[in-house]
Amino acid sequence: MLPAIAKETTQHAGARDGRVILVSPRGYCAGVDRAITTVERALARSDSAVHVRKEIVHNKYVVAALRAQGAVFVDEVDEVPPGGVVVFSAHGVSPAVRAAAAARGLVTIDATCPLVTKVHKEAQRLAAAGQEILLIGHAGHEEVEGTFGEAPHAIHLVEHPDDAERVAVRDPARLAWLSQTTLSVDETRETVTRLRARFPALADPPSEDICYATQNRQGAVREVAPACDCVLVVGSANSSNSRRLVEVALDAGAGAAYLIDAVADIDPAWLGCHTVGVTSGASVPDYLVQDVVAHLQENGFPEVIEHQAAEETLTFALPPAVR
Repeated sequence: MLPAIAKETTQHAGARDGRVILVSPRGYCAGVDRAITTVERALARSDSAVHVRKEIVHNKYVVAALRAQGAVFVDEVDEVPPGGVVVFSAHGVSPAVRAAAAARGLVTIDATCPLVTKVHKEAQRLAAAGQEILLIGHAGHEEVEGTFGEAPHAIHLVEHPDDAERVAVRDPARLAWLSQTTLSVDETRETVTRLRARFPALADPPSEDICYATQNRQGAVREVAPACDCVLVVGSANSSNSRRLVEVALDAGAGAAYLIDAVADIDPAWLGCHTVGVTSGASVPDYLVQDVVAHLQENGFPEVIEHQAAEETLTFALPPAVR
């Protein structure tokens, strides 16, 4: 724990002299920034409607803002008129979705995060080499559906550490694991440890699958959580990386942790304490965080301590269609 943010033991009713620990890194990662910019540029350049398959990123405020600019969000490509423009979200799509888009003659713009694309290529390579893949991730998440679709005959989904005891494979000697990019680092490590206990020959990915931004945000929350009576994580309920931040905060020693979409979701009952940590998931615009901080300052938490655990400088090139 850092001395500058050591936990204060005195609880103050109403927290009139409370403090906020504002965590960094937080908010947009390079993949999210790339995806949002892709849609904005497509809207600026296209004379026809720009459709987006699924939510471009998992944040309802971002989706609402893009919808207000003219983006049309659809669940599947068959909702896009033949010959229309469709953007694939940051979470990626399966080959079946790409084929369906091609069959309709759609103009596709791929905003898949390059780190997700890397996992897709790993799945292709491993399956082509005759290996089975244990994919650690959450069923129903778009990213997992996209990766699974790359090699459905070779992939087994492992959702939780306990699944390591139940998953059945054809050849324990020819196994590798991959993961969704937005998982809990600690839980993924536990799952891999338990899988390897059953399958000693289990091969690691050539590089870390959990993305740098997910790891950085979890690491930063882990550092400040022991000093916090309460941690507020700004992010939407369908954001995997945001939900993981709540779990990490609790596991690391925060007195309480809550996921909120925006300042309106804050329950005043949560604020009868001294120290509140504030962070956000990788798809959250920072103005939502600043609104939360301003609200806390107006309600008994005047001091704001900024805690920066890492510096992020990575950027990704935009898709060729919108450069």
